[in-house]
Amino acid sequence: MIPHSDAAERNKHAILEVLKAYLAPGAQVLEIGCGTGQHAEYFARQLPGITWIPSDRLESLPLSEERLHQAQLPNLVLPVRAIDVSRLQWPVGLVSAVFTANTLHIMSWEEVEALFFQMPRVLLSGGVFLTYGPFNEAGAFTSASNEAFDQSLRARKPSMGIRDIVDLEALAQRSGLALQAKYNLPANNQILVWVLAD
Repeated sequence: MIPHSDAAERNKHAILEVLKAYLAPGAQVLEIGCGTGQHAEYFARQLPGITWIPSDRLESLPLSEERLHQAQLPNLVLPVRAIDVSRLQWPVGLVSAVFTANTLHIMSWEEVEALFFQMPRVLLSGGVFLTYGPFNEAGAFTSASNEAFDQSLRARKPSMGIRDIVDLEALAQRSGLALQAKYNLPANNQILVWVLAD
């Protein structure tokens, strides 16, 4: 059976509407942490004018491989790239955009830092970095469900946890990125749009 994420199925439509505003025809998009590949397949199918480059940690590649090979989409770049965000060299060239969903709260803070610091190395000038998931604002949870989710994450692994937008903005500034927009999406999630300065 092909791995399936109910969350990815629920949130893909809302995410797509935001992506449409930032991905022009001809754009190349690197996805960090493609998981089951549902987002990669859906976005590549819905946006045939863009090239979608899925990636994940080496041990997670089997989650998406069968789905994406069966999709047979010409704008979906296969095989899925193996990317450890902490490594300096990523097996990709420059791209117009980087997209990641529900990964920052699973990564350690050191991995989040490494991810942001890589953006100037992989994004074209003026490129966008789109991060989807739950985020805190100025030290506060945006909902009781997010607070409970954060507690469950930290119980599983202390290095996990919902990240605060204030901390991410400070990190982005050191990486040459600026927060351009925030979109509130269903289930107390957001998309944060970071832009690489020209």
